[in-house]
Amino acid sequence: MPGRIETKLAELGIALPQPMPPVANYVPYVVLGNLVVISGQIPAIDGKVAITGKLSRGVSIDRGKEAARLCFINVLGHLKAACGGDLDRVRRVVRLGGFIAAPPEFTDHAQVMNGASDLAVAVFGEAGRHARSTVGVSALPADASLEVEGMFEIDW
Repeated sequence: MPGRIETKLAELGIALPQPMPPVANYVPYVVLGNLVVISGQIPAIDGKVAITGKLSRGVSIDRGKEAARLCFINVLGHLKAACGGDLDRVRRVVRLGGFIAAPPEFTDHAQVMNGASDLAVAVFGEAGRHARSTVGVSALPADASLEVEGMFEIDW
């Protein structure tokens, strides 16, 4: 029987992907005590970057929000693995970090990152409210438009 978080994901029409393996010399997550840190995830579907390019240069704010949402779904895939398949072990979304590929004059990073933050709250309720950093960068691996990382508190 699915848990409450899996049920919520189903209600939102979200099926978690198979976690993508790392593309370089790092691990997808680290568990330290009751914290799980998830490495940055890009907006990929079936292992391929789905949203590429820079915000305001071919990627709209709405498309950027979609990319941030997709990144967070990929974060959740790794979080589920880190929790032994049981997302009900998540007590709180502690922090999200967002990296947004954009030119220097772009200033709507926070609005774009809301795509991930809004989904965190939709999935985890009040426990989904988190601290956050959002920064603009000149480029990301594979020309991804965004990358999102996360830190979560879990129960043992």
